[in-house]
Amino acid sequence: MKTLIKFFSLSTFALATVLFVSSCSKDEDPQPENPIEKKSIVEIASGDANFSILVEALAKADLVTALQGDGPFTVFAPTNDAFEMLFNDLGVSGIADLSADALKPILLYHVVAASAKASSLSTGYFESLNTINPGNLGASIFVQTESGVMINGASKVSTADIEASNGIIHVIDKVLLPPTVVDFAISNPNFSILVEAVVKAGLVDALSAEGPFTVFAPTNEAFEMLFTDLGVSGIADLTADALTPILLYHVVSGNVNASQVTTGMVPTLNEDADLDIMASTSGVTINESSNVIAVDVQGSNGVIHVIDKVLLP
Repeated sequence: MKTLIKFFSLSTFALATVLFVSSCSKDEDPQPENPIEKKSIVEIASGDANFSILVEALAKADLVTALQGDGPFTVFAPTNDAFEMLFNDLGVSGIADLSADALKPILLYHVVAASAKASSLSTGYFESLNTINPGNLGASIFVQTESGVMINGASKVSTADIEASNGIIHVIDKVLLPPTVVDFAISNPNFSILVEAVVKAGLVDALSAEGPFTVFAPTNEAFEMLFTDLGVSGIADLTADALTPILLYHVVSGNVNASQVTTGMVPTLNEDADLDIMASTSGVTINESSNVIAVDVQGSNGVIHVIDKVLLP
């Protein structure tokens, strides 16, 4: 199975544009001069007063040299105003109050190892350079492009496609923090019924905890099929007591990426029921009826795999 969402695609393009200038005179043919030398991502940020806090953070986290490398990188760059909002949320006065260890994963979460212009982006998930735990994928970034470019349902791209010698900068208006599995579900409209169910069952806090969790997340279409089978109109017709064992049956303890999924019986957070998983070269099927249709949405406390049918214990 692929490590990126299958029904959400995110295309990237390598930067390959070189600009030339030429001079003309009456007595000689135009001759090309040296190509214009673009600045690196760090050089562009350092030369813009709106990124002074970002530059300060990169220096403290010892990431300047890394982002001066060949790349290519796509950087979602928060402005000073975005950082000030973060400081207010965290109750700190500035970068001086945050350690290098705290800053580094946050900053790496704003960087993707590709050069992607806004026109090449489509709604989907992209792997960042923030590897939360050894062996895990980089934490996922959720990009929506229906009306401009939105990141994780909260941060807007205010200026796109600032070209650098080693990639692309997109300016954003809010600092990104790696979401939990619950945060990812909330930000994606395809999981709105799942979120409604988790809220009604009182499981938001439990699934926002440290974990890690592996969540097999049914889409809205999967829930609509369940409602038809049960003869109900929606979540409102199901009690919290009925929903809780069903939802817990979709959660496995541990952070299990697609490459680690194997055939067998797997215990869930519903202690009375295990999942019957069949893994093959053609994909993963659960309980012989629900297919894994998208994989490896990596959050701060676990990973989401998307399924096309609600699982019943």
